[in-house]
Amino acid sequence: MYNPISTVFFDQLTVAMERKIPSTIEYYENEEQEKKQEIQQIKALVKTMEVVGGFEFLVLDTDERLRLSLVVKFNGKRHRED
Repeated sequence: MYNPISTVFFDQLTVAMERKIPSTIEYYENEEQEKKQEIQQIKALVKTMEVVGGFEFLVLDTDERLRLSLVVKFNGKRHRED
């Protein structure tokens, strides 16, 4: 099921991209980790956002892609409730 991100989260991501703010992101790597509540953490710059296969992704300067619907916290602010 598609859950669009909030405008507050989108605005925070946009500011981080434009100002090149190093960001701390807590996320689930995949749906299996989500079920097990295994949160990952990464520190990186957000380069851009993209949509692939109907899902929104963050593209980091590490060339990693994180699905936005699996992001739990961005720079300390919670963006989803489990």
